[in-house]
Order: sequence, then C-alpha cells, then structure tokens
Amino acid sequence: MPKYDIVVVGAGNAGMSAALQCQLAGRKTLLIEKHNLPGGAATSFVRGRFEIEPSLHELCDFGPESNPGDSRRILEGYGVHLKWLECKDCFRVISKYSDGSPMDVTMPAGIDNFIEKMEEYVPGSREKMTKLFDLFQEVLDGIAYITASKGNPDSKVLQTEYPDMLRCGAYSTQKVFDALKLPKKCQDILATYWSYLGVDMEHLAFIHYAAMVHKYVQRSAYIPMHTSHEYSTAMIERFRELGGEVWFNCRAEKFLFNGDKLCGVRTNLGDIECDYALANINPDIIYGRMMPKELIPEREKKLVAARGRILGGRMYTAYFCCDASPEELGITDYSYFLPSTADSVVEYQRIAGGMKTNDYSIFLCYNIVNPEFSPPGTCVCSFTTFGAPEEWGELRQEDYFRFKTEGAKKMLRSLKEKTGIDLVGHIEEMEVASPWTFARYLGVPEGSVYGYEARDWDGMMARMQSIGDDYPIKGLRPIGAAGPRSDGYSATIVCGQLIAANALRDLKNWEGGAK
Repeated sequence: MPKYDIVVVGAGNAGMSAALQCQLAGRKTLLIEKHNLPGGAATSFVRGRFEIEPSLHELCDFGPESNPGDSRRILEGYGVHLKWLECKDCFRVISKYSDGSPMDVTMPAGIDNFIEKMEEYVPGSREKMTKLFDLFQEVLDGIAYITASKGNPDSKVLQTEYPDMLRCGAYSTQKVFDALKLPKKCQDILATYWSYLGVDMEHLAFIHYAAMVHKYVQRSAYIPMHTSHEYSTAMIERFRELGGEVWFNCRAEKFLFNGDKLCGVRTNLGDIECDYALANINPDIIYGRMMPKELIPEREKKLVAARGRILGGRMYTAYFCCDASPEELGITDYSYFLPSTADSVVEYQRIAGGMKTNDYSIFLCYNIVNPEFSPPGTCVCSFTTFGAPEEWGELRQEDYFRFKTEGAKKMLRSLKEKTGIDLVGHIEEMEVASPWTFARYLGVPEGSVYGYEARDWDGMMARMQSIGDDYPIKGLRPIGAAGPRSDGYSATIVCGQLIAANALRDLKNWEGGAK
C-alpha cells in the first residue's frame, strides 16, 4: 500500500473536517470509514416514501452570508457550499417554572429580539439580560483567542482582555446566574438548552454554556435543505476534488508504532503506513483495544479513570412519519422542549432513573423549517431524550423491541398532554433508535454520542488547555465529541479542524520546517 502523511479514521463530522483541513494543507491524506456511507450520525435513512434525518436538530454558529459564524466560515473555507435553511426561533419550551407555575415560552433568534422577548415574559429583566449577553460575548472572544493560540494562550493577554471570562472560568452556570442576580424565571427559561450539552446547570461550566447559547441566539440555527446526508456527501466530494482518498468498508483495528511514534494503522483491508493518525474514536476504545498498553501515557490513563469523568448522554430517538400536514396536526413550532420542570438538576436525576421517571423529550417537526422535507400533505417528526445505561444494559434481547416501543408510546402521550398535538392515527411510518442503535451504528460506548460529559473539572476550557505541544502520544490524536470542544455538529467540525492544525504543526516540526 502507498504511504500517507495522515490517516483520518472515521468519516463523522470531526473526521471529515480534519481530512479536509489536512488535504488543503497539501498533505497526502487518507480517510477511512467502516461503514459504506460517510457522516456517521450525519446521514439519513428511508422508511416507505419518507427520507428521515436521524440526528441533526440545528447547526449553530452558522449564520447568514452577511454575518457568518465559525461553522459557515469553516465549511465555506473548505469549499463546501449547500443551501441552508434558517430556524427562525430558538425554541419553544412547555414546562413548569421553579415556583410551579405553568411555562409556555417561545424565544426568538437575534440578541435584541431575545432580550426584548425575555422582558415580556419577565418584566424588569432587560438590564440583567443585556449584561449577561455582554458577558457571553467576552467569553466567546476569549475562547476564540485560546483556540487561535492552539492551547498556549498568554496569561497576561487573558487577564487584560478577558478578565470577566477568567472570573467565571471556575464556576458553574448556576453559580454565575446567581451571582448576577438574574430573576429566577429568566434562569428557568435560559436553562432550556442544558440538554444540548447533557449536563445540568449546577455542573455545566458557565464558559461552555455561554459560548453555546450566544451562538444559537446571535445568528439563529440552520439545517441543510436535504438532511445531513447531503452535507456529508458534499464534504466527501470536496475532499476527493482536492485529491484526498476515501476508503469505505475499511475498519481500523489497531494503531501501529515504531518505538514510541505512530507509524501506521492496521485495518481489515491490511496495514496502512502513515506518519500521523487522527482518530474519530472514543479514547476508551483507543486505549482499551487499539494501541500498546505500555505507550498509553499516565496522563491519559488518569483522565479515563478519573472520578467524575463519565460517558455523556445515551441517545434515544423516535421518528414518526405522518400522513397529515403540520397544520392539520396543530404543529406550529419547529422545536418543542418538553421537560417536566425547569429545574435541570431534577430533570437530570429523573433521566438517570430510566423510562419510569424520565418524562423529558425534545419534539421536532422538520417541515416547519423545510415545507418540502416530505411529500405534500405529510410531515416528519422526532422525539429525542436520553437513555439510562443500567436500564438498557440489563435489558434482555427478547424484551428489547417491546421496551423501546413503550418509550415511543410514552412520548406520544406526553406530547398530547402537554401540547394537545396528537400524532396517533396519523402515523404512516415509525422507527426507534435506542442507545444500542447508536452504539452499534456509530461505535460509541453505550450509545454515548456526546463523548464524555463536559462537567465540573472536565469542561471545555480544561480540555482546550491539554491539546498543545506537549500532547503525550507521538503521531496519534483523538478527535470528535470526546475531544476538547465536546459534542454537537458545530463543535465537532471545529474540533476536527483544530486537532488537524495541531497535527500539521507536529509534522512540520518533525520535518524541521521543510514543509
């Protein structure tokens, strides 16, 4: 086999982004994927006359052409151009405030619009909300600086330019909200997005939360016209146009080393020689199965085994294709967040208790943003929640189908009770993806598509500080949702580019600046 400068393992979001970055830098790059399609979770599947989006709710920090975010700049920098559709509102949340009163809130995109709408729901909150978004902006600017420094920021610059970010850096979102004396109802509404990171507000680092919410609010969210499969296909086509190679049905089995430096990847198709590998694989799997034990750095062993580092959300998603339009079904909004309470700590605990206690879901109707998503007079909807690992781990094979279907029925009942929307009687096709579906299809432990929970000491900022020149494995770096930017499409796109930039720098240093 020919030798490559870089082999990227796994054609998910981070893998495709990393491969494009490496190929654009002039490196001979091979992208391998065990499946026969690219994208990982960024794909689609067909049931009857419907094509279904399996995972992408919203791509944040994309923005319009006149105000592009990082996601748009990165993709267009790669030469990937698609038709994207804007999600006009941030979310609708139907629940209960912390004081027990009913909550039915729809928040618009755009910072000024968001603050104005919050003032309507919580009179007198405008000044506090304005200060909060100013702080969000400083956090976002500070993260951009740290990213540009490739993990080696100047502490004096941080202290001078981003002092409030540093003051908030060690605190949870809840503690910062309390310190700012935000009205409790504001806090309840702002807590809606916690599930997008899978960490409750008591343990979610404020810096991480601030960056995410600012991105969603400032530039709206977007989805591709033809599901995330279109996006993945466009990424692969562009990579090939640039001269990159892609091998599908190629499963990485082991990373090969010459001494303490990576020299290749063993696959089901044979050994591939390379100078560097970027692995879109959970580190638990890399260290547990795919490299010599004696070469695993103590630092990485301690991180994997550390108290408090736990696998993130195990996904459970139910898809419903209906023979009626959104208007006929009474669906008026794109995304409905349906927690039983605005208290994220309580919700997190109920989710951990399994199906008996978990009444949380996010309901989407794709046709609200894209009326052409399905045939005329129909619509496609989905529910997403988290699965409890013990519950699914103890499940017997003969009970699997019944159990996962009961979860879907519970979500349908909950939707009717909370919104009045009744899909029963209009379901033409349905499918359920359990944590085991995601585990099998994506190769993630227990279906944890979020990687590790970005909580407490293991938040985004701590991870970002660990990717600099002193990375302890020569020629091998993990990328993806378990990486420094955590989970989500936009985060993994950025992560792929970021870690690829580090790999390119390493190669240049090893070659003495020759390339």
